[in-house]
Amino acid sequence: MRYDDSPPPPESGSSANPDRHWFTRRSTLAVGIAALAPACLAGWVLTQALSGAGPDESRPRSAPQPASHSTVSPGQRDAKPGSTPSGSPGTGAGTPAAAPVPAPAKGPLAGRTVVVDPGHNTGNFKHTAEIDQQVDIGTNRKECDTTGTTTNSGYMEAEFTMDVSKRLRAALEAQGAKVVLTHETGDRAWGPCITERARIGNDAKADAVVSVHADGASAGSRGFHVILPAKVKGGAADTAKIVEPSRELGERIAGNFARTTGSAPANYLGGGTGLVVRDDLGGLNLSTRPKVFIECGNMRDAKDAAQLTSPEWRQKAAQGIADGIVGFLGG
Repeated sequence: MRYDDSPPPPESGSSANPDRHWFTRRSTLAVGIAALAPACLAGWVLTQALSGAGPDESRPRSAPQPASHSTVSPGQRDAKPGSTPSGSPGTGAGTPAAAPVPAPAKGPLAGRTVVVDPGHNTGNFKHTAEIDQQVDIGTNRKECDTTGTTTNSGYMEAEFTMDVSKRLRAALEAQGAKVVLTHETGDRAWGPCITERARIGNDAKADAVVSVHADGASAGSRGFHVILPAKVKGGAADTAKIVEPSRELGERIAGNFARTTGSAPANYLGGGTGLVVRDDLGGLNLSTRPKVFIECGNMRDAKDAAQLTSPEWRQKAAQGIADGIVGFLGG
Protein backbone atom coordinates (compact mmCIF):
# COMPACT_ATOMS: atom_id res chain seq x y z
CA MET A 1 0.00 0.00 0.00
CA ARG A 2 1.29 3.46 -0.87
CA TYR A 3 1.50 6.33 1.61
CA ASP A 4 2.97 9.07 -0.62
CA ASP A 5 1.27 11.48 -3.02
CA SER A 6 3.03 10.37 -6.25
CA PRO A 7 0.73 9.22 -9.06
CA PRO A 8 0.32 5.46 -9.49
CA PRO A 9 2.09 3.72 -12.38
CA PRO A 10 0.11 3.26 -15.61
CA GLU A 11 -1.89 0.09 -15.84
CA SER A 12 -0.17 -2.63 -17.81
CA GLY A 13 -1.45 -2.83 -21.38
CA SER A 14 -3.50 0.40 -21.12
CA SER A 15 -3.07 3.42 -23.32
CA ALA A 16 -4.98 5.69 -20.84
CA ASN A 17 -3.38 8.85 -19.58
CA PRO A 18 -1.43 7.75 -16.50
CA ASP A 19 -2.39 10.94 -14.62
CA ARG A 20 -6.09 10.72 -15.37
CA HIS A 21 -7.11 8.65 -12.32
CA TRP A 22 -5.00 10.74 -9.88
CA PHE A 23 -6.38 13.96 -11.27
CA THR A 24 -9.91 12.63 -10.90
CA ARG A 25 -9.30 11.76 -7.20
CA ARG A 26 -7.79 15.17 -6.46
CA SER A 27 -10.72 16.94 -8.11
CA THR A 28 -13.18 14.91 -6.09
CA LEU A 29 -11.29 15.76 -2.83
CA ALA A 30 -11.24 19.45 -3.65
CA VAL A 31 -14.98 19.47 -4.33
CA GLY A 32 -15.61 17.71 -0.99
CA ILE A 33 -13.50 20.23 0.95
CA ALA A 34 -15.18 23.12 -0.79
CA ALA A 35 -18.58 21.73 0.15
CA LEU A 36 -17.55 21.13 3.77
CA ALA A 37 -16.06 24.61 4.46
CA PRO A 38 -19.39 26.54 4.51
CA ALA A 39 -20.87 23.96 6.89
CA CYS A 40 -17.90 24.34 9.32
CA LEU A 41 -18.14 28.12 9.17
CA ALA A 42 -21.86 28.01 9.87
CA GLY A 43 -21.27 25.71 12.83
CA TRP A 44 -18.63 28.03 14.31
CA VAL A 45 -20.90 31.06 13.96
CA LEU A 46 -23.75 29.19 15.63
CA THR A 47 -21.50 28.13 18.51
CA GLN A 48 -20.32 31.70 19.10
CA ALA A 49 -23.86 33.02 19.01
CA LEU A 50 -25.09 30.48 21.54
CA SER A 51 -22.17 31.02 23.94
CA GLY A 52 -22.46 34.81 23.79
CA ALA A 53 -18.74 35.22 23.09
CA GLY A 54 -17.78 38.59 21.70
CA PRO A 55 -14.57 40.04 20.39
CA ASP A 56 -13.07 40.18 23.92
CA GLU A 57 -14.23 36.71 24.93
CA SER A 58 -12.46 34.65 22.30
CA ARG A 59 -9.85 33.54 24.85
CA PRO A 60 -10.58 30.34 26.79
CA ARG A 61 -12.51 30.99 29.99
CA SER A 62 -11.39 29.63 33.35
CA ALA A 63 -13.58 27.10 35.08
CA PRO A 64 -16.20 28.64 37.43
CA GLN A 65 -15.17 28.71 41.08
CA PRO A 66 -17.46 27.60 43.93
CA ALA A 67 -19.01 30.40 45.98
CA SER A 68 -17.10 31.21 49.16
CA HIS A 69 -16.86 33.97 51.75
CA SER A 70 -13.08 33.73 51.50
CA THR A 71 -10.79 34.29 48.57
CA VAL A 72 -8.62 31.40 49.75
CA SER A 73 -9.61 27.75 49.88
CA PRO A 74 -9.33 26.00 53.27
CA GLY A 75 -6.25 24.11 52.12
CA GLN A 76 -4.47 27.35 51.19
CA ARG A 77 -4.98 29.29 54.40
CA ASP A 78 -1.75 28.06 55.93
CA ALA A 79 0.20 27.77 52.68
CA LYS A 80 3.17 29.98 51.98
CA PRO A 81 2.91 32.38 49.03
CA GLY A 82 3.56 30.50 45.81
CA SER A 83 3.17 27.07 47.39
CA THR A 84 0.56 24.50 46.48
CA PRO A 85 -1.43 22.58 49.09
CA SER A 86 -0.82 18.85 49.05
CA GLY A 87 -3.09 17.03 46.64
CA SER A 88 -4.13 20.13 44.66
CA PRO A 89 -2.94 21.25 41.22
CA GLY A 90 -0.38 24.04 41.06
CA THR A 91 -1.17 27.54 39.86
CA GLY A 92 2.28 28.25 38.47
CA ALA A 93 5.66 28.65 40.10
CA GLY A 94 5.85 31.65 42.36
CA THR A 95 2.14 32.52 42.12
CA PRO A 96 1.09 33.77 45.57
CA ALA A 97 -2.24 32.71 47.02
CA ALA A 98 -4.71 35.54 47.51
CA ALA A 99 -4.81 36.76 51.11
CA PRO A 100 -8.19 36.48 52.89
CA VAL A 101 -9.83 39.83 53.53
CA PRO A 102 -11.26 40.11 57.06
CA ALA A 103 -14.97 40.80 56.98
CA PRO A 104 -16.07 43.98 58.76
CA ALA A 105 -17.67 43.40 62.14
CA LYS A 106 -21.43 43.05 61.96
CA GLY A 107 -24.09 42.93 64.64
CA PRO A 108 -25.70 45.25 67.16
CA LEU A 109 -22.38 45.81 68.99
CA ALA A 110 -20.28 46.55 65.91
CA GLY A 111 -17.85 49.35 66.75
CA ARG A 112 -18.24 48.81 70.52
CA THR A 113 -15.50 47.71 72.91
CA VAL A 114 -16.15 45.62 76.01
CA VAL A 115 -13.50 44.71 78.57
CA VAL A 116 -14.06 41.48 80.49
CA ASP A 117 -12.08 40.97 83.69
CA PRO A 118 -11.75 37.34 84.88
CA GLY A 119 -11.45 37.72 88.63
CA HIS A 120 -8.25 36.49 90.31
CA ASN A 121 -5.72 34.05 88.79
CA THR A 122 -5.15 30.35 89.43
CA GLY A 123 -1.47 31.15 90.07
CA ASN A 124 -2.21 33.59 92.91
CA PHE A 125 -2.09 30.77 95.47
CA LYS A 126 1.59 30.24 94.64
CA HIS A 127 2.46 33.96 94.65
CA THR A 128 0.96 35.26 97.86
CA ALA A 129 3.93 37.55 98.53
CA GLU A 130 3.43 39.31 95.19
CA ILE A 131 -0.34 39.69 95.42
CA ASP A 132 -0.14 40.89 99.04
CA GLN A 133 1.71 44.05 97.96
CA GLN A 134 -0.29 47.16 98.76
CA VAL A 135 -1.53 49.36 95.91
CA ASP A 136 -3.21 52.77 95.94
CA ILE A 137 -6.91 52.68 95.03
CA GLY A 138 -7.45 56.40 95.54
CA THR A 139 -9.44 56.33 98.77
CA ASN A 140 -7.04 53.97 100.58
CA ARG A 141 -4.60 51.13 99.97
CA LYS A 142 -5.38 47.44 99.40
CA GLU A 143 -3.75 44.19 98.33
CA CYS A 144 -2.67 43.99 94.71
CA ASP A 145 -4.98 40.97 94.28
CA THR A 146 -6.37 38.05 96.26
CA THR A 147 -6.51 34.30 95.75
CA GLY A 148 -10.27 34.15 95.44
CA THR A 149 -12.28 31.32 96.94
CA THR A 150 -13.00 27.66 96.08
CA THR A 151 -15.84 25.19 96.33
CA ASN A 152 -15.62 22.61 99.09
CA SER A 153 -14.33 20.15 96.49
CA GLY A 154 -11.51 22.51 95.45
CA TYR A 155 -12.86 24.06 92.24
CA MET A 156 -11.19 27.46 92.16
CA GLU A 157 -12.99 30.74 91.68
CA ALA A 158 -10.24 31.73 89.22
CA GLU A 159 -11.03 28.67 87.10
CA PHE A 160 -14.71 29.58 87.11
CA THR A 161 -14.17 33.23 86.24
CA MET A 162 -11.85 32.46 83.32
CA ASP A 163 -14.24 29.90 81.87
CA VAL A 164 -17.25 32.23 82.08
CA SER A 165 -15.19 35.14 80.74
CA LYS A 166 -14.17 33.22 77.64
CA ARG A 167 -17.76 32.16 77.03
CA LEU A 168 -18.83 35.77 77.53
CA ARG A 169 -16.23 36.94 75.03
CA ALA A 170 -17.55 34.52 72.42
CA ALA A 171 -21.13 35.66 72.99
CA LEU A 172 -20.21 39.33 72.69
CA GLU A 173 -18.03 38.83 69.61
CA ALA A 174 -20.97 37.08 67.97
CA GLN A 175 -22.82 40.38 68.40
CA GLY A 176 -20.00 42.29 66.70
CA ALA A 177 -18.20 43.68 69.76
CA LYS A 178 -14.46 44.00 70.20
CA VAL A 179 -13.68 42.19 73.46
CA VAL A 180 -10.55 42.60 75.58
CA LEU A 181 -9.74 40.28 78.48
CA THR A 182 -7.58 41.69 81.27
CA HIS A 183 -5.62 38.43 81.24
CA GLU A 184 -5.69 35.03 79.55
CA THR A 185 -5.10 31.50 80.77
CA GLY A 186 -1.39 31.01 81.45
CA ASP A 187 -0.26 34.38 80.12
CA ARG A 188 1.04 35.43 83.54
CA ALA A 189 1.98 33.66 86.74
CA TRP A 190 -0.20 35.83 88.99
CA GLY A 191 -2.38 38.93 88.98
CA PRO A 192 -2.79 41.39 87.38
CA CYS A 193 -3.13 43.83 90.24
CA ILE A 194 -6.49 45.54 90.68
CA THR A 195 -4.92 48.83 89.58
CA GLU A 196 -3.81 47.30 86.29
CA ARG A 197 -7.19 45.69 85.74
CA ALA A 198 -8.83 49.11 86.01
CA ARG A 199 -6.22 50.69 83.73
CA ILE A 200 -6.82 48.11 80.99
CA GLY A 201 -10.48 49.10 80.80
CA ASN A 202 -9.63 52.81 80.84
CA ASP A 203 -6.94 52.53 78.15
CA ALA A 204 -9.27 50.53 75.90
CA LYS A 205 -11.87 53.32 76.20
CA ALA A 206 -14.33 50.52 76.86
CA ASP A 207 -18.03 51.15 76.44
CA ALA A 208 -18.61 48.68 79.29
CA VAL A 209 -16.44 46.71 81.71
CA VAL A 210 -17.53 43.63 83.65
CA SER A 211 -15.48 41.84 86.29
CA VAL A 212 -16.57 38.22 86.74
CA HIS A 213 -16.49 36.64 90.21
CA ALA A 214 -18.11 34.08 92.52
CA ASP A 215 -18.61 34.65 96.24
CA GLY A 216 -17.31 32.72 99.24
CA ALA A 217 -20.04 33.26 101.84
CA SER A 218 -21.30 30.74 104.38
CA ALA A 219 -23.40 27.72 103.43
CA GLY A 220 -27.07 28.59 103.00
CA SER A 221 -26.22 31.96 101.48
CA ARG A 222 -27.39 31.63 97.91
CA GLY A 223 -27.87 33.64 94.73
CA PHE A 224 -26.05 36.25 92.66
CA HIS A 225 -25.45 39.95 93.09
CA VAL A 226 -24.02 42.75 90.99
CA ILE A 227 -21.68 45.27 92.65
CA LEU A 228 -21.98 48.91 91.56
CA PRO A 229 -19.45 51.71 92.16
CA ALA A 230 -20.20 54.25 94.86
CA LYS A 231 -19.53 57.93 94.27
CA VAL A 232 -15.97 58.39 95.50
CA LYS A 233 -13.26 61.00 94.97
CA GLY A 234 -9.71 60.80 96.24
CA GLY A 235 -6.27 60.53 94.68
CA ALA A 236 -6.67 58.83 91.31
CA ALA A 237 -10.25 57.79 92.12
CA ASP A 238 -13.19 59.82 90.81
CA THR A 239 -16.31 57.87 89.90
CA ALA A 240 -18.73 60.79 89.53
CA LYS A 241 -19.14 60.28 85.77
CA ILE A 242 -19.59 56.52 85.85
CA VAL A 243 -21.98 56.01 88.79
CA GLU A 244 -25.20 56.39 86.81
CA PRO A 245 -24.22 54.48 83.64
CA SER A 246 -22.69 51.74 85.81
CA ARG A 247 -25.99 51.38 87.67
CA GLU A 248 -27.86 51.05 84.39
CA LEU A 249 -25.33 48.44 83.23
CA GLY A 250 -25.71 46.54 86.52
CA GLU A 251 -29.50 46.58 86.41
CA ARG A 252 -29.49 45.26 82.84
CA ILE A 253 -27.10 42.45 83.74
CA ALA A 254 -29.00 41.50 86.91
CA GLY A 255 -32.32 41.20 85.09
CA ASN A 256 -30.96 39.17 82.22
CA PHE A 257 -28.79 36.98 84.45
CA ALA A 258 -31.79 36.00 86.59
CA ARG A 259 -33.94 35.28 83.58
CA THR A 260 -31.32 33.23 81.68
CA THR A 261 -29.85 31.19 84.55
CA GLY A 262 -32.94 30.85 86.71
CA SER A 263 -30.91 32.01 89.72
CA ALA A 264 -32.44 34.31 92.29
CA PRO A 265 -30.83 37.49 93.66
CA ALA A 266 -28.70 36.90 96.73
CA ASN A 267 -30.62 36.14 99.91
CA TYR A 268 -27.87 37.45 102.18
CA LEU A 269 -27.28 41.02 100.95
CA GLY A 270 -28.78 43.59 98.61
CA GLY A 271 -32.28 43.36 100.05
CA GLY A 272 -33.36 40.92 97.33
CA THR A 273 -32.54 43.38 94.51
CA GLY A 274 -29.36 41.64 93.39
CA LEU A 275 -27.60 45.03 93.50
CA VAL A 276 -24.98 46.18 96.02
CA VAL A 277 -23.03 49.48 96.10
CA ARG A 278 -19.42 49.45 97.37
CA ASP A 279 -16.68 52.06 97.73
CA ASP A 280 -13.78 49.77 98.73
CA LEU A 281 -13.01 48.01 95.45
CA GLY A 282 -10.04 49.40 93.53
CA GLY A 283 -11.30 47.93 90.27
CA LEU A 284 -14.37 50.18 90.52
CA ASN A 285 -12.84 53.22 92.23
CA LEU A 286 -10.14 53.63 89.60
CA SER A 287 -12.36 53.01 86.60
CA THR A 288 -13.27 55.86 84.26
CA ARG A 289 -15.56 53.62 82.19
CA PRO A 290 -18.98 52.18 83.15
CA LYS A 291 -18.09 49.11 85.20
CA VAL A 292 -19.63 46.50 87.50
CA PHE A 293 -18.64 43.30 89.29
CA ILE A 294 -20.90 40.27 89.23
CA GLU A 295 -20.77 37.58 91.92
CA CYS A 296 -22.45 34.73 90.03
CA GLY A 297 -23.20 32.62 93.10
CA ASN A 298 -21.77 31.33 96.37
CA MET A 299 -19.10 28.68 95.92
CA ARG A 300 -19.40 27.60 99.58
CA ASP A 301 -23.04 26.62 99.27
CA ALA A 302 -23.56 23.10 97.92
CA LYS A 303 -26.56 24.01 95.74
CA ASP A 304 -24.89 27.07 94.23
CA ALA A 305 -21.64 25.13 93.79
CA ALA A 306 -23.48 22.48 91.78
CA GLN A 307 -24.49 25.19 89.34
CA LEU A 308 -21.12 26.93 89.24
CA THR A 309 -19.32 23.67 88.40
CA SER A 310 -21.73 22.84 85.57
CA PRO A 311 -20.49 23.78 82.05
CA GLU A 312 -24.11 24.08 80.88
CA TRP A 313 -24.94 26.53 83.66
CA ARG A 314 -21.77 28.52 83.06
CA GLN A 315 -22.85 28.95 79.45
CA LYS A 316 -26.17 30.33 80.65
CA ALA A 317 -24.34 32.65 83.04
CA ALA A 318 -22.19 34.02 80.23
CA GLN A 319 -25.23 34.49 77.98
CA GLY A 320 -27.15 36.29 80.72
CA ILE A 321 -24.27 38.74 81.26
CA ALA A 322 -23.89 39.23 77.50
CA ASP A 323 -27.60 39.97 77.09
CA GLY A 324 -27.37 42.60 79.80
CA ILE A 325 -24.41 44.27 78.08
CA VAL A 326 -26.20 44.22 74.73
CA GLY A 327 -29.22 45.85 76.31
CA PHE A 328 -27.08 48.49 78.00
CA LEU A 329 -25.27 49.37 74.78
CA GLY A 330 -28.53 49.64 72.87
CA GLY A 331 -28.03 46.54 70.75
